[in-house]
Amino acid sequence: MSLDVEKILNNARSLAKAGKKEESQMCLLAVLKEEPDNIAALLMLGGAYFVDNNLKEAKVVFERLVSIEPGSGQYSIALFNALWRLQQTDEALEEIRRFISVADKQTEKETIEQYMSILETIEGQGTK
Repeated sequence: MSLDVEKILNNARSLAKAGKKEESQMCLLAVLKEEPDNIAALLMLGGAYFVDNNLKEAKVVFERLVSIEPGSGQYSIALFNALWRLQQTDEALEEIRRFISVADKQTEKETIEQYMSILETIEGQGTK
């Protein structure tokens, strides 16, 4: 039995818009059970967890996205933000360094510049 993934993802979006978060998340989890690397489902689920302040769950989902596409600025920023809000500062800074080391310098120029600014600010605070 295979799922109609697009149909389930659309249903999850509709449920989320209607404020039925739990039902939406159950749809997303059903998709991920069949297709663990489904980017759309992972993004929606991670975003839902993050918005609901379920940061540990969001972190796990964002780590999965980063493992699938290590050079994606969007996924790296999501993971960084979850780590930062969990007050896992060392891990958050490590994510910045990891991303900068693997990212395509042209494609992800904007993200790299933002990250360099964050590093300079944080490292500058450490010396005062």
